[in-house]
Amino acid sequence: MKKLSYLLIYLLINTAVFGQATMQYNLSLGDVFTIKQDANQIITQEIDGATHEITNTLHGILEFRVKGDDNNTYDIDVMFKDLNLKMTSSIQGELMNVKAKDFEENDAQSKIFNSLLDVPIQIILARTGDILEVNGGDSLVSIMAKVSGLEDDFSLNMMKKSLEKEFGSEALSNSYKQLTFLYPVSPIEIGDSWKNEYAGKLHAQNTWTLNAISEAGVNIEGKALVLMDVVEPSSTMKLNGTQNSSVIADITTGFVKKMTVHALAEGYTTMTQMGDQEIPTIIESTIIYELIEN
Repeated sequence: MKKLSYLLIYLLINTAVFGQATMQYNLSLGDVFTIKQDANQIITQEIDGATHEITNTLHGILEFRVKGDDNNTYDIDVMFKDLNLKMTSSIQGELMNVKAKDFEENDAQSKIFNSLLDVPIQIILARTGDILEVNGGDSLVSIMAKVSGLEDDFSLNMMKKSLEKEFGSEALSNSYKQLTFLYPVSPIEIGDSWKNEYAGKLHAQNTWTLNAISEAGVNIEGKALVLMDVVEPSSTMKLNGTQNSSVIADITTGFVKKMTVHALAEGYTTMTQMGDQEIPTIIESTIIYELIEN
Protein backbone atom coordinates (compact mmCIF):
# COMPACT_ATOMS: atom_id res chain seq x y z
CA MET A 1 0.00 0.00 0.00
CA LYS A 2 2.93 2.31 0.78
CA LYS A 3 4.39 1.60 -2.67
CA LEU A 4 1.10 2.58 -4.28
CA SER A 5 0.86 5.76 -2.19
CA TYR A 6 4.44 6.79 -2.97
CA LEU A 7 3.94 6.17 -6.68
CA LEU A 8 0.68 8.13 -6.66
CA ILE A 9 2.34 11.07 -4.88
CA TYR A 10 5.23 10.94 -7.36
CA LEU A 11 2.88 10.99 -10.34
CA LEU A 12 0.82 13.85 -8.94
CA ILE A 13 3.92 15.89 -8.11
CA ASN A 14 5.44 15.09 -11.47
CA THR A 15 2.30 16.30 -13.21
CA ALA A 16 1.91 19.40 -11.05
CA VAL A 17 5.54 20.55 -11.04
CA PHE A 18 6.84 19.44 -14.41
CA GLY A 19 3.47 19.44 -16.18
CA GLN A 20 3.90 16.00 -17.71
CA ALA A 21 3.67 12.30 -16.81
CA THR A 22 4.78 9.20 -18.69
CA MET A 23 1.84 6.89 -19.38
CA GLN A 24 2.82 3.32 -20.23
CA TYR A 25 2.70 -0.30 -19.11
CA ASN A 26 4.89 -1.15 -16.14
CA LEU A 27 4.65 -4.92 -15.79
CA SER A 28 6.76 -7.47 -13.92
CA LEU A 29 7.79 -11.01 -14.77
CA GLY A 30 5.14 -13.39 -13.47
CA ASP A 31 2.30 -10.83 -13.39
CA VAL A 32 -1.07 -12.40 -14.25
CA PHE A 33 -4.13 -10.41 -15.33
CA THR A 34 -7.51 -12.07 -15.80
CA ILE A 35 -9.99 -10.09 -17.87
CA LYS A 36 -13.70 -10.73 -18.17
CA GLN A 37 -15.17 -9.67 -21.51
CA ASP A 38 -18.90 -9.18 -22.11
CA ALA A 39 -20.06 -8.07 -25.54
CA ASN A 40 -23.43 -7.42 -27.11
CA GLN A 41 -23.82 -6.71 -30.82
CA ILE A 42 -27.04 -5.96 -32.69
CA ILE A 43 -27.07 -6.10 -36.49
CA THR A 44 -30.14 -4.55 -38.11
CA GLN A 45 -30.88 -4.95 -41.82
CA GLU A 46 -33.73 -3.66 -43.94
CA ILE A 47 -34.71 -6.12 -46.69
CA ASP A 48 -37.65 -5.27 -48.97
CA GLY A 49 -39.28 -3.14 -46.29
CA ALA A 50 -38.86 -5.76 -43.55
CA THR A 51 -36.47 -5.50 -40.61
CA HIS A 52 -34.19 -8.39 -39.76
CA GLU A 53 -32.28 -8.19 -36.47
CA ILE A 54 -29.41 -10.46 -35.43
CA THR A 55 -28.15 -10.32 -31.85
CA ASN A 56 -24.73 -11.67 -30.91
CA THR A 57 -23.66 -12.01 -27.29
CA LEU A 58 -20.25 -13.07 -26.04
CA HIS A 59 -18.87 -13.82 -22.61
CA GLY A 60 -15.21 -14.64 -22.35
CA ILE A 61 -12.39 -14.90 -19.83
CA LEU A 62 -8.87 -14.03 -20.99
CA GLU A 63 -5.66 -14.55 -19.03
CA PHE A 64 -2.54 -12.46 -19.67
CA ARG A 65 0.67 -13.86 -18.13
CA VAL A 66 3.94 -11.88 -18.35
CA LYS A 67 6.76 -14.24 -19.38
CA GLY A 68 9.54 -11.81 -20.23
CA ASP A 69 10.67 -8.15 -20.10
CA ASP A 70 13.48 -6.64 -22.17
CA ASN A 71 12.88 -3.04 -20.96
CA ASN A 72 11.22 -2.00 -24.22
CA THR A 73 8.67 -4.78 -24.72
CA TYR A 74 6.96 -7.57 -22.80
CA ASP A 75 6.54 -11.22 -23.79
CA ILE A 76 3.06 -12.24 -22.71
CA ASP A 77 1.12 -15.49 -22.96
CA VAL A 78 -2.59 -14.93 -23.60
CA MET A 79 -5.15 -17.70 -23.37
CA PHE A 80 -8.89 -18.17 -23.34
CA LYS A 81 -10.10 -19.56 -20.01
CA ASP A 82 -13.75 -19.51 -21.09
CA LEU A 83 -15.79 -18.47 -24.11
CA ASN A 84 -19.57 -18.46 -24.57
CA LEU A 85 -21.19 -17.38 -27.83
CA LYS A 86 -24.86 -16.96 -28.65
CA MET A 87 -26.48 -15.77 -31.89
CA THR A 88 -30.21 -15.19 -32.37
CA SER A 89 -32.24 -14.00 -35.34
CA SER A 90 -35.54 -12.13 -35.15
CA ILE A 91 -36.71 -14.33 -38.04
CA GLN A 92 -34.99 -17.69 -37.56
CA GLY A 93 -34.65 -17.81 -33.77
CA GLU A 94 -31.52 -19.19 -32.13
CA LEU A 95 -28.71 -19.79 -34.63
CA MET A 96 -25.86 -20.62 -32.26
CA ASN A 97 -25.39 -21.23 -28.56
CA VAL A 98 -21.96 -22.53 -27.63
CA LYS A 99 -20.35 -22.76 -24.21
CA ALA A 100 -16.72 -23.75 -24.60
CA LYS A 101 -16.50 -25.46 -21.20
CA ASP A 102 -19.59 -27.58 -21.86
CA PHE A 103 -17.85 -30.20 -23.95
CA GLU A 104 -20.10 -32.58 -25.91
CA GLU A 105 -18.34 -35.45 -27.68
CA ASN A 106 -20.90 -35.69 -30.51
CA ASP A 107 -21.18 -31.93 -31.09
CA ALA A 108 -18.49 -30.70 -33.52
CA GLN A 109 -19.12 -27.04 -32.68
CA SER A 110 -18.73 -27.77 -28.97
CA LYS A 111 -15.46 -29.64 -29.58
CA ILE A 112 -14.06 -26.84 -31.74
CA PHE A 113 -14.59 -24.12 -29.13
CA ASN A 114 -13.53 -26.34 -26.24
CA SER A 115 -10.22 -26.96 -27.99
CA LEU A 116 -9.20 -23.28 -27.83
CA LEU A 117 -9.30 -23.15 -24.03
CA ASP A 118 -5.98 -22.96 -22.16
CA VAL A 119 -3.91 -22.80 -25.37
CA PRO A 120 -1.34 -19.98 -24.95
CA ILE A 121 -0.86 -17.38 -27.67
CA GLN A 122 2.38 -15.40 -27.43
CA ILE A 123 2.27 -11.63 -27.93
CA ILE A 124 4.99 -8.99 -27.90
CA LEU A 125 3.57 -5.92 -26.18
CA ALA A 126 5.14 -2.48 -26.48
CA ARG A 127 4.98 -0.21 -23.46
CA THR A 128 2.39 1.89 -25.32
CA GLY A 129 0.17 -1.20 -25.58
CA ASP A 130 0.76 -1.68 -29.28
CA ILE A 131 1.02 -5.39 -30.12
CA LEU A 132 4.11 -5.84 -32.26
CA GLU A 133 3.90 -9.57 -32.85
CA VAL A 134 1.57 -12.52 -32.26
CA ASN A 135 2.62 -16.16 -32.41
CA GLY A 136 0.47 -19.24 -31.95
CA GLY A 137 -2.78 -18.13 -33.54
CA ASP A 138 -2.24 -20.27 -36.62
CA SER A 139 -1.44 -23.31 -34.45
CA LEU A 140 -4.62 -22.66 -32.50
CA VAL A 141 -6.60 -22.63 -35.74
CA SER A 142 -5.05 -25.98 -36.74
CA ILE A 143 -6.02 -27.49 -33.38
CA MET A 144 -9.60 -26.24 -33.72
CA ALA A 145 -9.90 -27.56 -37.28
CA LYS A 146 -8.43 -30.93 -36.33
CA VAL A 147 -11.08 -31.64 -33.67
CA SER A 148 -13.90 -30.68 -36.05
CA GLY A 149 -14.10 -34.24 -37.34
CA LEU A 150 -13.56 -33.19 -40.96
CA GLU A 151 -11.20 -35.51 -42.77
CA ASP A 152 -10.82 -34.42 -46.41
CA ASP A 153 -8.23 -31.75 -47.14
CA PHE A 154 -10.62 -29.43 -48.98
CA SER A 155 -13.08 -29.23 -46.06
CA LEU A 156 -10.27 -28.84 -43.54
CA ASN A 157 -8.73 -25.96 -45.50
CA MET A 158 -12.11 -24.24 -45.78
CA MET A 159 -12.59 -24.64 -42.03
CA LYS A 160 -9.14 -23.19 -41.32
CA LYS A 161 -9.75 -20.16 -43.53
CA SER A 162 -13.01 -19.49 -41.72
CA LEU A 163 -11.43 -19.83 -38.26
CA GLU A 164 -8.41 -17.70 -39.23
CA LYS A 165 -10.68 -14.67 -39.60
CA GLU A 166 -11.43 -14.81 -35.87
CA PHE A 167 -8.61 -16.78 -34.25
CA GLY A 168 -5.59 -16.49 -36.56
CA SER A 169 -2.54 -14.53 -35.34
CA GLU A 170 -3.42 -11.36 -37.24
CA ALA A 171 -7.07 -11.43 -36.18
CA LEU A 172 -6.17 -11.95 -32.51
CA SER A 173 -3.59 -9.15 -32.65
CA ASN A 174 -6.18 -6.67 -33.93
CA SER A 175 -8.72 -7.89 -31.38
CA TYR A 176 -6.34 -7.56 -28.39
CA LYS A 177 -5.27 -4.05 -29.45
CA GLN A 178 -8.72 -2.72 -28.62
CA LEU A 179 -7.98 -3.62 -25.00
CA THR A 180 -4.26 -2.83 -24.78
CA PHE A 181 -3.27 -0.05 -27.22
CA LEU A 182 -3.95 2.96 -25.02
CA TYR A 183 -0.84 5.01 -24.38
CA PRO A 184 1.19 7.70 -26.20
CA VAL A 185 4.87 7.55 -27.02
CA SER A 186 5.71 10.89 -25.35
CA PRO A 187 4.99 12.19 -21.83
CA ILE A 188 1.68 14.04 -21.47
CA GLU A 189 -0.26 16.07 -18.94
CA ILE A 190 -3.87 15.93 -17.84
CA GLY A 191 -6.11 17.21 -20.63
CA ASP A 192 -3.70 16.22 -23.41
CA SER A 193 -4.81 14.07 -26.36
CA TRP A 194 -2.97 11.66 -28.65
CA LYS A 195 -3.81 9.43 -31.61
CA ASN A 196 -3.30 5.84 -32.69
CA GLU A 197 -5.08 3.32 -34.87
CA TYR A 198 -5.52 -0.40 -35.43
CA ALA A 199 -6.84 -2.37 -38.38
CA GLY A 200 -8.59 -5.66 -39.05
CA LYS A 201 -12.31 -6.22 -39.54
CA LEU A 202 -12.74 -3.05 -37.54
CA HIS A 203 -10.38 -0.24 -38.52
CA ALA A 204 -10.35 2.41 -35.79
CA GLN A 205 -8.68 5.83 -35.84
CA ASN A 206 -8.53 6.73 -32.17
CA THR A 207 -8.12 10.00 -30.31
CA TRP A 208 -7.41 9.47 -26.61
CA THR A 209 -7.56 12.05 -23.81
CA LEU A 210 -6.07 11.81 -20.33
CA ASN A 211 -8.85 13.03 -18.05
CA ALA A 212 -7.46 12.39 -14.58
CA ILE A 213 -4.92 10.55 -12.42
CA SER A 214 -6.02 9.52 -8.94
CA GLU A 215 -5.69 6.70 -6.44
CA ALA A 216 -8.68 5.05 -8.19
CA GLY A 217 -6.68 4.81 -11.41
CA VAL A 218 -5.85 6.53 -14.66
CA ASN A 219 -8.97 7.89 -16.38
CA ILE A 220 -8.75 7.92 -20.19
CA GLU A 221 -11.45 8.72 -22.75
CA GLY A 222 -11.34 7.61 -26.37
CA LYS A 223 -13.22 8.70 -29.46
CA ALA A 224 -12.72 7.01 -32.81
CA LEU A 225 -13.82 6.93 -36.41
CA VAL A 226 -14.39 3.31 -37.40
CA LEU A 227 -14.60 1.51 -40.71
CA MET A 228 -15.83 -2.05 -41.22
CA ASP A 229 -15.02 -3.76 -44.51
CA VAL A 230 -15.82 -7.45 -44.16
CA VAL A 231 -15.60 -9.64 -47.26
CA GLU A 232 -16.97 -13.18 -47.03
CA PRO A 233 -17.48 -15.72 -49.86
CA SER A 234 -21.23 -15.08 -49.89
CA SER A 235 -21.45 -11.47 -48.68
CA THR A 236 -19.68 -8.14 -48.32
CA MET A 237 -20.31 -5.62 -45.54
CA LYS A 238 -19.13 -2.00 -45.69
CA LEU A 239 -19.94 0.35 -42.82
CA ASN A 240 -18.51 3.39 -41.08
CA GLY A 241 -19.32 5.16 -37.86
CA THR A 242 -18.00 6.15 -34.43
CA GLN A 243 -16.71 4.48 -31.31
CA ASN A 244 -16.50 5.84 -27.75
CA SER A 245 -14.32 4.28 -25.06
CA SER A 246 -14.09 4.88 -21.32
CA VAL A 247 -11.05 3.48 -19.52
CA ILE A 248 -9.93 3.15 -15.91
CA ALA A 249 -6.40 1.74 -15.81
CA ASP A 250 -4.31 0.64 -12.86
CA ILE A 251 -1.97 3.41 -11.74
CA THR A 252 0.99 1.08 -11.12
CA THR A 253 0.85 -1.42 -13.99
CA GLY A 254 -1.09 0.54 -16.62
CA PHE A 255 -3.30 -2.51 -17.20
CA VAL A 256 -7.02 -1.93 -17.71
CA LYS A 257 -9.22 -2.25 -14.62
CA LYS A 258 -12.41 -1.50 -16.54
CA MET A 259 -13.07 -0.45 -20.12
CA THR A 260 -16.37 0.18 -21.88
CA VAL A 261 -16.48 0.47 -25.67
CA HIS A 262 -19.63 1.54 -27.51
CA ALA A 263 -19.71 1.62 -31.32
CA LEU A 264 -22.32 2.52 -33.92
CA ALA A 265 -21.73 1.99 -37.63
CA GLU A 266 -24.01 2.27 -40.67
CA GLY A 267 -23.67 1.22 -44.28
CA TYR A 268 -24.76 -1.64 -46.46
CA THR A 269 -24.40 -5.36 -47.10
CA THR A 270 -24.43 -7.12 -50.45
CA MET A 271 -25.11 -10.84 -50.83
CA THR A 272 -24.08 -13.03 -53.75
CA GLN A 273 -27.53 -14.60 -54.14
CA MET A 274 -29.14 -11.14 -54.28
CA GLY A 275 -26.89 -9.71 -56.97
CA ASP A 276 -25.76 -6.12 -56.45
CA GLN A 277 -28.63 -5.11 -54.18
CA GLU A 278 -27.41 -3.01 -51.27
CA ILE A 279 -29.07 -3.91 -47.98
CA PRO A 280 -29.06 -1.04 -45.44
CA THR A 281 -27.21 -2.27 -42.36
CA ILE A 282 -26.64 -0.87 -38.87
CA ILE A 283 -24.37 -2.43 -36.25
CA GLU A 284 -24.48 -1.28 -32.65
CA SER A 285 -22.19 -2.89 -30.10
CA THR A 286 -21.12 -2.56 -26.49
CA ILE A 287 -18.09 -4.33 -25.06
CA ILE A 288 -17.10 -4.28 -21.41
CA TYR A 289 -13.68 -5.48 -20.23
CA GLU A 290 -13.15 -5.86 -16.50
CA LEU A 291 -10.16 -7.01 -14.46
CA ILE A 292 -11.32 -9.77 -12.14
CA GLU A 293 -7.99 -10.98 -10.81
CA ASN A 294 -4.40 -9.79 -10.77
